[in-house]
Amino acid sequence: MKVIDIQPPLQASAAPPQPIVLTLGFFDGVHRGHQAVIQAGKQVALEKKLPLAVMTFDMHPAIVYRGVAKTAIRYLSTREEKIALMQQFGVDLLYFVHFTPAFAALSPQAFVDDYLVGLKAAAVVAGFDYTYGKRAVANMALLPEYARGRFEVVSVPKLAEDGKKISSTRIRDALDRGDIDTANELLGYVYLTTGKVVHGEARGRLLGFPTINLATLGQQRLPGIGIYAVTVKVDDTWYLGMASIGRNVTFGDDRAVTLEINLLDFNQMIYGKTVQVRWYHYLRGEVKFAGADALIAQLKTDEQTVRQYFRVRKD
Repeated sequence: MKVIDIQPPLQASAAPPQPIVLTLGFFDGVHRGHQAVIQAGKQVALEKKLPLAVMTFDMHPAIVYRGVAKTAIRYLSTREEKIALMQQFGVDLLYFVHFTPAFAALSPQAFVDDYLVGLKAAAVVAGFDYTYGKRAVANMALLPEYARGRFEVVSVPKLAEDGKKISSTRIRDALDRGDIDTANELLGYVYLTTGKVVHGEARGRLLGFPTINLATLGQQRLPGIGIYAVTVKVDDTWYLGMASIGRNVTFGDDRAVTLEINLLDFNQMIYGKTVQVRWYHYLRGEVKFAGADALIAQLKTDEQTVRQYFRVRKD
């Protein structure tokens, strides 16, 4: 798969040498709804014997449209993870358009003329609710008018579960509640975050449960406060772990939220390493224990719960 960054305006050199099937969307998380859109694009591409391309953005459009601070956005997937998922789902060309104010100001017709026609789209595929400007004048129902017969338009219907649309918003809400099982079901894969191992208070080592402290990279969204069954990739090996997102309330009030993971059957110093975390299951909420002994007893129970969870898990 070829990855191409587009700094608006579109330069002729970014256009492919032949026509393409172009799939549109922000695709945060590349969840099952997004996968349905990509699969629809793949089917059209196979029928037309053309490459499948995806056009997405380098940052959330709300940063420009609504003035949301860049640091306030928490993504479901980093750029690197989005690239890996797109490759997994059979995309040939992945365009990251840098969402500048000038790009955001394009009229619907200019967007179609400059970008969709400019990228040699023989067909454009997007979800039924995709917009390319103000919804009233830049929706999928109106796209054929702007296309003027220059490319085919394919609108992919809503993918729903339990009567509700599968969406990034639903996944974010599930993560915030700590409902990893629902988030993973909607994603279609196990949620993954990336972090760098940093120094903590080293209290876990004194308790007999040494932890790695992680600073999450790429403005990714962490699950809500609680204890979780996870696996962690260190170098090329995945280790079982129990992750704690919380304030360590047993040891004081008004503490900052941290991410600490006790890796099972692991005893290495890995400060400075970048690791990946797969989030499988919520175990319990954060509890303020009477002291270290009560906390240690609970951690022993958590460890057995994690080991049992992965023993019976099918994949």
